Amino acid sequence: MESLDLNKFPRIELPRFAHIKQNFSREKVEDIPGEVRRKMAPHLKDLSGKRIAVGVGSRGVANIALIAKTVVDTLKEAGASPFIIPVMGSHGGACAEGQAELLAALGVCEETMGVPVDASMDVELIGELEPGFPIYVAKSALQADGIVIIPRVKPHTCFRGPIESGICKMLVIGLGKQIGADSVHSHGFASFTELIPKIGCMIAKKVNILFAVALVENAFEDTCKIEVVPKADILLLERETALLKDARKSMGRIMFDEFDVLIIDEIGKNISGDGQDPNVTGLYITKCVSGGPKFKKGVILDVTEESHGNANGVGMVDVTTRKLFDKIDYISMYTNIFTSTEVEAAKIPLVAATSEDAIRIAVKMCNGVKAGQHRIVWIKNTLELTDVYISEPLLTEAISNPDIEVVSKPEILTFVNGEPQKALIG
Repeated sequence: MESLDLNKFPRIELPRFAHIKQNFSREKVEDIPGEVRRKMAPHLKDLSGKRIAVGVGSRGVANIALIAKTVVDTLKEAGASPFIIPVMGSHGGACAEGQAELLAALGVCEETMGVPVDASMDVELIGELEPGFPIYVAKSALQADGIVIIPRVKPHTCFRGPIESGICKMLVIGLGKQIGADSVHSHGFASFTELIPKIGCMIAKKVNILFAVALVENAFEDTCKIEVVPKADILLLERETALLKDARKSMGRIMFDEFDVLIIDEIGKNISGDGQDPNVTGLYITKCVSGGPKFKKGVILDVTEESHGNANGVGMVDVTTRKLFDKIDYISMYTNIFTSTEVEAAKIPLVAATSEDAIRIAVKMCNGVKAGQHRIVWIKNTLELTDVYISEPLLTEAISNPDIEVVSKPEILTFVNGEPQKALIG
């Protein structure tokens, strides 16, 4: 496969770039182990000798290893025998080894947790939501005496409702493994507003869920709220609804409503289910959701190592790099897409030889903009949104925003072997 040789075309001029900081609330939980223990304390009765499955997902959840270890240790101190199970649907290539590797990459494994990890993909039918609509739950969870899950509550990337990503979704998609996730996804994201809370409550009623250690994060990837939600409150849905409202207020965003090009340094499954969070970028894989900034062209430069080649989400932009293309594990990515039924995210955009070429190509494809006047926003990923680079034509807007600090004067961006030499992000 060949990429365009830009040396054969007139040189594409780039604007100068300035470093800015977007300022968000820094409120966070200072003593995470202490907060977890305090919130768990009222829910630790009659656990002596019981095997407790602790469900941990694959997302890039802040402090997940510390939180999981605290949950496990607190359960041990209450006399229980906890063990870890991955609750991540089809991630990790929908196999036990892949899911265990994903958890290990997050610092959650037998060595760090001090308890076994059961990554079996086996599931059991627990009933039907309606005739022909089977609901599955992991056998490893059903065989335990109790289940504790550690979900992050946040806006979903593919649907809107009072319940989105969080407790119910982890029960439905995570505990369902690949088969359960596939069964639900086959109904399409347009139905998730109704299905996720409905099936979540059905599962919570039928299995021995003890509680959820629900997490909310701020714009700096810090844990800003920890709530232990017992089974009775999971069924009422009210606490999860309130946590979602908190999460929506706390999340980071791009503080420019309209521009020409968005550059994303990296995507990954450890960042978002879609590789990048569409709630930040507006790059939604379905028509069930809208919002976010408007721009003409998008560029993704790389995929994180933690994603193990699953470049799900690269298809949402116009240009990528050979660096990313050569890292793709198609089986992992296609398994994810096959389960979600949304193909757009796995399509391969125009592949440029280098990061420099990718940026220049995106700029060239923005019609109606004068050379050197392109409004460009450059982020590391959708989790790290404080340090951002913008092109000079956006500076006036940045200066007028009280939540933005301009850190540097505009500078010419230099490249060596096609890679930016300025430490743009981080």
